[in-house]
Amino acid sequence: MENALAHILVVDDDTRLRALLQRFLRESGFLVSAAKSAAEARSFLNNYNFDLLIVDIMMPEETGLAFLSKLREESSIPVILLTAMGEAEDRIAGLETGADDYLPKPFEPKELLLRIRNIIRHTFKEQASQTQKLSLGLCSYDLQERILTNRQGQVIHVTPVEQSLLSILGGKSGQVFSREKLADMLGAGQSPRSIDVQITRLRKKIEIDSKNPRFLQTVRGKGYMLLPE
Repeated sequence: MENALAHILVVDDDTRLRALLQRFLRESGFLVSAAKSAAEARSFLNNYNFDLLIVDIMMPEETGLAFLSKLREESSIPVILLTAMGEAEDRIAGLETGADDYLPKPFEPKELLLRIRNIIRHTFKEQASQTQKLSLGLCSYDLQERILTNRQGQVIHVTPVEQSLLSILGGKSGQVFSREKLADMLGAGQSPRSIDVQITRLRKKIEIDSKNPRFLQTVRGKGYMLLPE
């Protein structure tokens, strides 16, 4: 269940590689966003929370090392560096700058996947003491098990898409996600309109009054957020 909650940001100026990584990681069960530059990545970080970053070193305008150096001034989010450079001094420079791992290009996607899972597994173990259940009035949602139950402990059926929505919104409680962003994170042909439909259905399962939601709220002009008790 670890990667079910993980949101990864891929930062690479190579359009083809960026798209391939985004598709591969989504198919591996992660939530994935992608940025073509350090500046765009910084914009993502200002608006969303991520569990891990995959950053290419050789980018124009601002290198991955420069980006990582600035990031480490305010964040300890795990970072894996990607680069065509494989010399020892380059690896050392990346690790000294604050990278959690380093993978030279070309690489096997499965190797990258193993490194990602190792880092995320370690991160989730550190967070194990934190509360994993969201209280939603007459029901609760277990982020780890992805199960919605009522006060009697009976399981309330939710579809895989509804599970993903609860995990995304519940994993970042109080953070606003636009309809477009949710559709992009869910993939699989989702659209802003389909997100509205899924939200309406989900409200009927978790809200006492679905027309006046208390937990799954709409932020006018911005999107949706979850506010558990």
